[in-house]
Amino acid sequence: VQLQASGGGLVQAGGSLRLSCAASGRTFSSYVMGWFRQAPGKEREFVAYINWSGSMTYYADSMKGRFTISRDNAKNTVYLQLNILKPEDTAVYYCAASTNNPTKLVYEYDYWGKGTLVTVSS
Repeated sequence: VQLQASGGGLVQAGGSLRLSCAASGRTFSSYVMGWFRQAPGKEREFVAYINWSGSMTYYADSMKGRFTISRDNAKNTVYLQLNILKPEDTAVYYCAASTNNPTKLVYEYDYWGKGTLVTVSS
């Protein structure tokens, strides 16, 4: 599967963005989808995942209540709504697809998009 993330940009603190990740290739609904992010000089970190049907989601603690992951299997797309953004949310955001059970572990994701940059100004 090929993944293409989009929707990043520059936003002021407190603002919102909606990231999208379009998938092509094998059946999209057969993948667990995740979002990760990587800030300059830091390791890639888990943000959220969503299961195959969209019935289950899971978030990193620092994103709970501010970020929302969703998917539209008919459109082969997963979304990440970012609200109440903070300067520390500045990072490249990556979407990823996993053939494993739902997981927050980077190494259990098989396919990765190129990422989209989110910059939050103070």
